[in-house]
Amino acid sequence: MTHRHRVAMIEHVGMTARGVLGELGRFTLFSSRVFAWMFTHLTRWRLLAPQLHEVGVRSLPVVSLTGVFVGMVLAVQIFHQLYNLGAASVAGVLINISVVKELGPVLAGVMLSGRVGGALAAELGTMKVTEQMDALTSLGADPIRYLVVPRFLACLLLIPFLTIYCDFLGVIGGYIMVVKVYGGSAHDYWYYSALVIENWDIVVGVLKSVFFGGAIALISCYKGFYSRPGAEGVGRATTEAFVLSFIMILAIDLLMAIFFKAFYALVWGTPPGVL
Repeated sequence: MTHRHRVAMIEHVGMTARGVLGELGRFTLFSSRVFAWMFTHLTRWRLLAPQLHEVGVRSLPVVSLTGVFVGMVLAVQIFHQLYNLGAASVAGVLINISVVKELGPVLAGVMLSGRVGGALAAELGTMKVTEQMDALTSLGADPIRYLVVPRFLACLLLIPFLTIYCDFLGVIGGYIMVVKVYGGSAHDYWYYSALVIENWDIVVGVLKSVFFGGAIALISCYKGFYSRPGAEGVGRATTEAFVLSFIMILAIDLLMAIFFKAFYALVWGTPPGVL
């Protein structure tokens, strides 16, 4: 490698790092403005209600399908292996604890990052490209307050409820496969699930979904808010919003799993099950 190539490589690394740090700083400022408006001014219902409908009601079909199929797939993968080991009675425990603590929140978050996050990025990106945000600013209104904060609150409030709904349908999907299709015991399915799954497991899953919802809203709104001009810019913002939301969901899931495991061991003195 020649001296010129080394210099070019160092310059490329430096420019990339500068770009990443600049993007991170701009995202931090954007997030701080969102939280500042959220805590200093109450969002009007007429601004929040349409976003609640968009995030909540219109997401029910995809969340329903996700929950049911997650439970069914887990049952297909787990039941026969446990049956061959003579432990089919605990199939419901493995299915339901996986749905409640991990797969339900994560897969619901991934699906919502595509349906909700993509829609938020595309909508705000279109407003940016068509100069609707500039028009709003010229009227003396802050676009973050009127456009971003209601969408952020809608995701923060409703994605946990959508996750609970997804978990419930996942449990029902597992029950259908184990009991109705494979002929397992309905009593064992519900009894051992209720015996093993604790309130702590449900709380962990719901708390994860709160952070997932906040991450999806902030990333998607940020990408749309700073979309590049033209249809290509809006499309790229939508794609980046989904990809970054997906990565952030996995990162948050890992960090919260480590944190909750340590917290449980610190408070109760015994390590919990798999988070």
